[in-house]
Amino acid sequence: MAQNFDTSGYLIAPDPGAARLTRAVTGTDQTGARVALNVVEERPLTIFLNSREIVTAMTIGDYPTYLALGFLRNQGMLRADDVITGVDYEEELETVVVRTEAQTSYEDKLKKKTRTSGCAVGTVFGDMMEGLEGVTLPPVRVRTSDLYALAAQINRTPSLYLEAGAIHGTILCQGNRPLVYMEDVGRHNAVDKIAGWMLSEGVSAADKILYTTGRLTSEMVIKTAMMGIPVLASRSGFTAWGVEIANQIGLTLIGRMKGQRFVCLSGEERLIRDADPTLIADEPRKMGRKAST
Repeated sequence: MAQNFDTSGYLIAPDPGAARLTRAVTGTDQTGARVALNVVEERPLTIFLNSREIVTAMTIGDYPTYLALGFLRNQGMLRADDVITGVDYEEELETVVVRTEAQTSYEDKLKKKTRTSGCAVGTVFGDMMEGLEGVTLPPVRVRTSDLYALAAQINRTPSLYLEAGAIHGTILCQGNRPLVYMEDVGRHNAVDKIAGWMLSEGVSAADKILYTTGRLTSEMVIKTAMMGIPVLASRSGFTAWGVEIANQIGLTLIGRMKGQRFVCLSGEERLIRDADPTLIADEPRKMGRKAST
């Protein structure tokens, strides 16, 4: 059973029982019977860069400093050569202040905001494609046996999604091992937490895989590329722009990973098909909608 699953291999694993992440509520079901549920909390987190307020994000409230660092890094507001002198979280004020040694330049980015398709309404500042100029992703080969192993382990890991639903997960992986599993109400927040952890720990991205439970949108592809991760995989489907960008920048993009099935729409030449799909436990296909009469 899920609650007995060993998560010791993770560097950071979900903690569905953590205080403040869920709240118990009561309601009624379809028969009128009373039911009790744990539902995910949402909290505002305001991110400052030096003395400037950048954004207020709705988040579940865990790993706020990683979220702030990753958000600023993925927006291009923190450059690789910026020296970070402090990251301060004030729980009562629900704020994180990131301080750098030199004054940062972000005014032009703040002039233009793009609402994204991410859950909990993501925001991208400035030109979405601007940060991809000069990005070169390593042509990493990916073993399908690793993909199947990752999916099987991740799908059995106890999580807020399994406990309460209404949440997305993003997992940083290496080979067939999931390393860091972050969750949030928006998949963009979960990705930013991983980016912030990688920045804090000085972790290389060149040999990593990013697995997400959410859709493979342009925003997800851009964030993955900005982090330098060459492979992005998901249980969910794709958007056309996400596929187009992945092909342009050499990102291996794999979606609809369920049981023995997956679809690769970018980077097919980098797949090493070393696993027999017929030997992988499959998931039942969903019944399609009946044609209207």
